[in-house]
Amino acid sequence: MTSTGVRMEAEDSGPSGYAAARLRLLTEGAQSGPPRRSALSELTDDWLSGLFGAGAEDLRGASLVAVGGYGRGELSPRSDLDLLLLHDGSDSGAVAALADRIWYPVWDLGLALDHSVRTPAEARKTAAEDLKVQLGLLDARHLAGDLGLTAGLRTAVLADWRNQAPKRLPELQELCAERAERQGELQYLLEPDLKEARGGLRDATALRAVAASWLADAPREGLDDARRRLLDVRDALHLTTGRATDRLALQEQDQVASELGLLDADTLLRQVYEAARVIAYASDVTWREVGRVLRSRAVRPRLRAMLGGGKPVSERSPLAEGVVEQDGEVVLARAARPERDPVLPLRAAAAAAQAGLPLSLHAVRRLAAAVRPLPTPWPAEARQQLVTLLGSGPSTIDVWEALEAEGLITRLLPDWERVRCRPQRNAVHIWTVDRHLIETAVRASEFTRRVHRPDLLLVAALLHDIGKGWPGDHSVAGEIIAKDVAARIGFDRADVSVLSTLVRHHLLLVDTATRRDLEDPATVRSVADAVGSQSTLELLHALTEADALATGPAAWSSWRGSLVADLVQRVSAVLSGDAPEDPDSAAPTAEQERLAIEAVATGGPVLSLRAQTEPPTGEQPSGDPEPLGVELLIAVPDRGGVLPAVAGVLAMHRLTVRTAELRALDLPDGVEDSVLLLNWRVAAEYGSLPQAARLRADLVRALDGSLDIAGRLAERDAAYPRRRGVVAPPARVSVAPAASRLATVIEVRAHDAPGLLHRIGRALDEAKVRVRSMHVSTLGANAVDAFYVTGPEGAPLPSEEAALVARRLEETLRG
Repeated sequence: MTSTGVRMEAEDSGPSGYAAARLRLLTEGAQSGPPRRSALSELTDDWLSGLFGAGAEDLRGASLVAVGGYGRGELSPRSDLDLLLLHDGSDSGAVAALADRIWYPVWDLGLALDHSVRTPAEARKTAAEDLKVQLGLLDARHLAGDLGLTAGLRTAVLADWRNQAPKRLPELQELCAERAERQGELQYLLEPDLKEARGGLRDATALRAVAASWLADAPREGLDDARRRLLDVRDALHLTTGRATDRLALQEQDQVASELGLLDADTLLRQVYEAARVIAYASDVTWREVGRVLRSRAVRPRLRAMLGGGKPVSERSPLAEGVVEQDGEVVLARAARPERDPVLPLRAAAAAAQAGLPLSLHAVRRLAAAVRPLPTPWPAEARQQLVTLLGSGPSTIDVWEALEAEGLITRLLPDWERVRCRPQRNAVHIWTVDRHLIETAVRASEFTRRVHRPDLLLVAALLHDIGKGWPGDHSVAGEIIAKDVAARIGFDRADVSVLSTLVRHHLLLVDTATRRDLEDPATVRSVADAVGSQSTLELLHALTEADALATGPAAWSSWRGSLVADLVQRVSAVLSGDAPEDPDSAAPTAEQERLAIEAVATGGPVLSLRAQTEPPTGEQPSGDPEPLGVELLIAVPDRGGVLPAVAGVLAMHRLTVRTAELRALDLPDGVEDSVLLLNWRVAAEYGSLPQAARLRADLVRALDGSLDIAGRLAERDAAYPRRRGVVAPPARVSVAPAASRLATVIEVRAHDAPGLLHRIGRALDEAKVRVRSMHVSTLGANAVDAFYVTGPEGAPLPSEEAALVARRLEETLRG
């Protein structure tokens, strides 16, 4: 059925006809996108005009006006109807009756309604007091009644807006900034609000308002298309959920993608991010222009006269060859010839980032239109300018985004296209892949004084995750890409080898330090073999920290930093030949030895709780304090069932395990008994910490079998209804090949949950393997644990048996 036929059905059948026609329009699938939004708006216009006409037969001086999104003719399936009943004040009783005749049928159909009844003077007064009302009136559209009344209000509101723009635009900018602070950046969020987040539909509306002020205008290229894409996604979200929502929740993204005919949820998010990036960049450029215009207007006429009687000439300060500063922006010099100077984009970008200034939109567009491709390999100046840009700190980000907005980055680095706007479905990561790479370079710029080759560090930071645009292990794919890119931008063969090694092994140090036994000589030797040299180790250490800091707050801490530093020191000793041939295990501290001797003497568990009320001393790489918690030391005579017992007791007491280590301790001076030492950091889920005596009492009962931990945990879980939330991916268990000569290393990656470590410990006990040591860490909602296990005789497991243990453990965690 055509939209004209749908409108005729609505007119012929009244409210019930409108409901049927509306339902048909939204479900028939013949129209989508802008045509459907326009058809729905026209259908609603006709229905509301009919309601107005039936109730205003004898009323003059009144009109029905659509405002806001409805005023723009952009009704989504569950959009509010924003309506203004405008009247001249001559017959308030008749206007009130008319309002009831319009509002009640709308409510009866279950449609959301945002309504008001005002005279033109009242509407203007309210707009002057409430910026949101004024923004809505800028899109006022006549529906029915006195056209002259509506036109008069539109003219007056636009005049008011333009007259008050110097005051209202800063207010609007502040409103946008507050909303961005509250809702975040649309282009990076895994569950974004399509309307309220920065770069969303609200910002697109704000840009329309700026244009209506005649003070400035947004860059138009791609803006309308970006806005249309976000509206299309919102339409699909409304149809999928049946709700008036703007938040694109994870559990609905696959359905929304399907509704839009897209491949999958990642493709959907990437389109959303691309649209948001266009709107956010347009907003940055526009507000910068608004500020420039308002500053110019603030110059008093007398001062202008002193400067020459007319418009003052902006001063141009040279920054680099062909690049100058003007009006707080970086622009091209008058003599610049981008068509003859292929290095100019990088030179201008580096100069802007070093000066902490934005690149002007005109300059970037001129460069994009005229510049020639760089030769292969790049000239030395181009490589140096890239390194300078990457090493400029936080100001790199805005300059890089300006180049990217006009396609210059993908022309310089074609492999960038695969990571551009690519989402990362990992709670630890707070950025898209491309933004994470730039953030890593920014972090790496802080460490350039720690390394001998800062240029290699910065380029490695830019490229370390470049393989995430390809299938398979991104480190392996990234190594191949890094070799090609490094050679193309002009590094020699030796430097290309170093860069490819850094990209291939950028996760090696943190993975090894947090998941492997550093006392095992095989662990340190494997890292030394992979790194190859002291200079590469130095670079890899700095890259590891920069990468983690740029990932998010859950990826780095002083604890992880100290583990990585310890590993680096051990590897450095091996590479320099200073490592002992057969290093002894680390000697226990006096506190650990005291607890171990007491455990042997009593034949039971002994524990110590040390509250951590201050951040740990020493360097704080992230600049943030460590989460508060307690250090829990437990010594137990070596026997089976220790791990599930301890983990279960902690889960019963609602203690979250942040880090955990377990190792067997051989005591000196003729003490034959072996003791298991557990060194864990825990924190209370909520409330206060339990007393040590109570923990020990429950642990004694758990070890002798009189405390049914599994039953208690199951009862507690049953008492709390499961809340709907993000569906976590299934647990994955694997055997790490050749990770140790002394034990078999089993890796567990799973969603962190109360009792997880208890379940793992029980499964390993049931498999009749001994846990020689373990290394547990939590990254956001993800647990990443490594267990060094042996058979009953203390030898590593045969490969088939190890695979069977891993498979059964995975089945247990998935069950």
